[in-house]
Amino acid sequence: MSDITIKQMPAFKRSYKKLHKQEKSKVNEAIREIIENPGIGEEKKGDLANVYVYKFKIHQQEILLAYEWNPKLRLLLALGVHENFYRDLKKRR
Repeated sequence: MSDITIKQMPAFKRSYKKLHKQEKSKVNEAIREIIENPGIGEEKKGDLANVYVYKFKIHQQEILLAYEWNPKLRLLLALGVHENFYRDLKKRR
């Protein structure tokens, strides 16, 4: 596999920073899955075209990770629970 660059947007960094060590490892697992298979997330439409959202669980809570990708880059946009997730994501775009 060729070298893939991973960039974190400020919104993603803020959310990630607040997590506990165990939660961060779950997020890191999800990021690894996205690196290996970027199409794993659900592609959004409309205002969020070209944005993918990968869903996974931490402590029975569904977590959403929004990202954009191309063959050389994975851009991590946001991380959080469903409540207001898409609204906030639209504001940041």
